[in-house]
Amino acid sequence: MSLPPPSPSPSSRPTPRRASRPLRLRDVVVGGGAPITVQSMTKTDTRDAAATLTEIRRLAAAGCEIIRLAVPDEEAARALGKIAPASPIPVIADIHFDHRLALLALAGGVDGLRLNPGNIRTRQHIREVARAAADRGVPIRVGVNAGSLDPAMAARYGGVTPEALAESALAEVALLEAEGFQDIKIAVKAFDLAVMMAATRLVAARCPYPLHLGVTEAGLPEEGMVRSAIGIGALLLEGLGDTIRVSLTGDAVEEVIVGQRILRCVGLRRRGPIIVSCPTCGRCQIPLAAIAREVEQRTRDLEQPLQIAVMGCAVNGPGEARQADFGIAGGKEAGLIFRKGQVVRTLPAAQLVDGLLAEIREFLAAGEPGPGKDAPPQAPPGTPRAGGSAT
Repeated sequence: MSLPPPSPSPSSRPTPRRASRPLRLRDVVVGGGAPITVQSMTKTDTRDAAATLTEIRRLAAAGCEIIRLAVPDEEAARALGKIAPASPIPVIADIHFDHRLALLALAGGVDGLRLNPGNIRTRQHIREVARAAADRGVPIRVGVNAGSLDPAMAARYGGVTPEALAESALAEVALLEAEGFQDIKIAVKAFDLAVMMAATRLVAARCPYPLHLGVTEAGLPEEGMVRSAIGIGALLLEGLGDTIRVSLTGDAVEEVIVGQRILRCVGLRRRGPIIVSCPTCGRCQIPLAAIAREVEQRTRDLEQPLQIAVMGCAVNGPGEARQADFGIAGGKEAGLIFRKGQVVRTLPAAQLVDGLLAEIREFLAAGEPGPGKDAPPQAPPGTPRAGGSAT
């Protein structure tokens, strides 16, 4: 007796994204249904404008769409006047302790500010920054971090709890709103995934502003990637989040690549090829891991969202990877090149990778119908410039 066709399960349906108020950073829109953006933070000394711009350009080439810079002192704040106008992507000044650095950053032409309620707590100082940002049409991110939580909030809620993080963010938001300022993003970050995720849900339920997702102090790449993928990815699958930053100890380019991969894995954006490969078994007679790595490295320049499969044998390869746009199934002496599960060529094993890449580039050069490059985040109709009111 055959079973009836299954009805779609709730888990197979994408969760609608949370509605949020859009804001602009130059021509990049955050919130309001715009594509989720990937951010990073420079690791250079901001006072060295030339080195910082070099790093920003590297990150932009890797897919970074918004960049944040540390502003530890007045010299760094003044360097923003050289960096921001020359940056290919919007620049956010990361401000701690001294609100005057925010005012200098605004004068230098930055596209956004990040304020930390944990160490900028004087109401008058926050008001001064809000007024100056409104005058220049510059959004503000209220960025709460578990490591620098306002001691008064920690005392009120019995420690670094989700409630303490959320309330710290919302209290600062209320001060900005009191000045008529609404071009706001919010982030509540922690190393503890349960705390970070619960705090984000609390904020999401109580305000309409876009959410920046991230796991602070995520660590070395091996663990930081996993920690970030779980924390950021789970919230994205719940429909929460409008922009993300993966924090890793190491090259910031890796942060961007991982961020793009998280978005790709949860089905929200696709930029560049995704490589799928089998885990191998006793049938595999080729160095599959090395081949998959070679394919990944040699297709990094492609921006089209192709799926490329690298399979270890011809027994199941084309069938298991039939959803792939292109793929190879290796053998000891020869292997197959396939497209959408259909074999198109048989080649000696040593020529498989070159043959695969030739097929892909021929396809792209011909301009055949297929998935296109992910469009840069742009404004939905009617999105206000920063500093204006939503329509």
